[in-house]
Amino acid sequence: MAKILVLDDELSILLMIKKMLEKAGHEVYIALNGKEGMLLFEKNKPDLVVSDIIMPEKEGLETIFELRRMYPDLKIIAISGGGRIGPDGYLPGAKLLGADMVFQKPLDQKEFVNAVDQLLSENKGKSFPHQL
Repeated sequence: MAKILVLDDELSILLMIKKMLEKAGHEVYIALNGKEGMLLFEKNKPDLVVSDIIMPEKEGLETIFELRRMYPDLKIIAISGGGRIGPDGYLPGAKLLGADMVFQKPLDQKEFVNAVDQLLSENKGKSFPHQL
């Protein structure tokens, strides 16, 4: 069982992803924005982060960049429904800023859970207890 932090400003999406990942056997923490997410990250030290791109207070690209800088081995998945310019406009930027994988909403449950499991298997034996 891995610890996963999910960030999204849409509560219904947060709860859907939480249920999906808990069903796959993971412990899941949720946050409505990057600011809240960073606090939860420091408290719980998850193995993987799933972040939406467009969020209030602290958006996903900034959060991904900050996490990648502080925890280079952390596995990160970016998700986006697009906003004004569509997901194709944001997801490549998320990749450039450090996301290991990107997914367009709506998520394909099987594909998404398989990607999470793949990234977590690459992380076996690693933990993120200290900031670099």
